[in-house]
Amino acid sequence: MSLENIPKDPVMLMSFMNMKLRDKYSSLDALADDMDISESELGELVEKLKAAGFEYNSSRNQFL
Repeated sequence: MSLENIPKDPVMLMSFMNMKLRDKYSSLDALADDMDISESELGELVEKLKAAGFEYNSSRNQFL
């Protein structure tokens, strides 16, 4: 999956990421690996979410 198929809106992106993490992936790294998202692309997504007020919580495996 390329980044162009991932929502651009931060709230939709957070919802999309949390759904994937909840339903299929045990970690953010597992999600990125399976979806062919590079480390730098993952960093961009995480920064976009952080700018919107969402932080990844590894113990809960979700963005809050």
